[in-house]
Amino acid sequence: MQSHQLHSMLVLRGGRLVFEEYYNGYSRDNPHDLRSATKSITSLLTGAALDQGVIPSVESPIMDFLAKSYPDVDNKDDIQTRHLLTMSSGLDCDDFNWRSKGQEDRLYRTQDWVASFLALPPVHAPGEVARYCTAGVIALGEVIAQASGRDFSDFADDALFGPMGINNYRWARFDNDEKVDTGGHLLLTPQGMAKQGLLVLQEGQWEGRQLIPRDWIQASLQPQTQVRETPYGYLWWMDTLPYGEKRVKVIWASGNGGQLIFIVPEYDLVAVFTAGFYNSDKTAVLFDIFYRSILPSVIELQSHLSGNEQL
Repeated sequence: MQSHQLHSMLVLRGGRLVFEEYYNGYSRDNPHDLRSATKSITSLLTGAALDQGVIPSVESPIMDFLAKSYPDVDNKDDIQTRHLLTMSSGLDCDDFNWRSKGQEDRLYRTQDWVASFLALPPVHAPGEVARYCTAGVIALGEVIAQASGRDFSDFADDALFGPMGINNYRWARFDNDEKVDTGGHLLLTPQGMAKQGLLVLQEGQWEGRQLIPRDWIQASLQPQTQVRETPYGYLWWMDTLPYGEKRVKVIWASGNGGQLIFIVPEYDLVAVFTAGFYNSDKTAVLFDIFYRSILPSVIELQSHLSGNEQL
């Protein structure tokens, strides 16, 4: 009997699947709850919305799109789309602070999560401070839905999942199923996750078609701010990790429990994990596997280690 909580591990190199294993009764056909790794896919879809002209720019105020549905909202006109992409709305929303009025567990106890986000008081000017805020990403999804005049799930299917041949997935919903949870809980198979990583690695291109603008991918993967002392782009985490005498840039999507998409553009590498380490620091073991086992498998990196060096 397996005692660990790992559910899947996939590795792609050069666009090819070179490792794929499932554990604890999971298989390639099981869609997995991505938790907050969903946010990074919402980032991709924001790029698609910008490309289609649905949203004019990242500087567009969110109330340009939300005011019709939320006419009683005051003092939110200076919050721009980019502030939701970088967790810097300035509102009292911090998922890692139980006293924050916008902490996600409080959010989930309300009916309309977007209304709850827009009702939060400001504590900083927009863009001044970044705090991890699920509610803001959910509001971003509603911005896209309102701007496009479509249910977010339909927009996502046409812009991303349909062209990629992904049909085994399901969005979570709220407000009596009227709206889509774009901040978490998307159900997607590990292979579907790997495709997202590969799409990013290919700078938004899929089978000869540019699904997401190249410049959007590039901007998303550049540090825009810092969240919890880690460089953060447009809803993607990133860091430059030491590897012997070299430093390697790694980008990742991350969800509670160990739902991870690692991307290493320099070495054409994608690694995917799903797991059940919910609300546990044991998720760190997956970062350890990636750093100590998957990265060392890249032959081009091995020359940067001395024979006696230990990872």
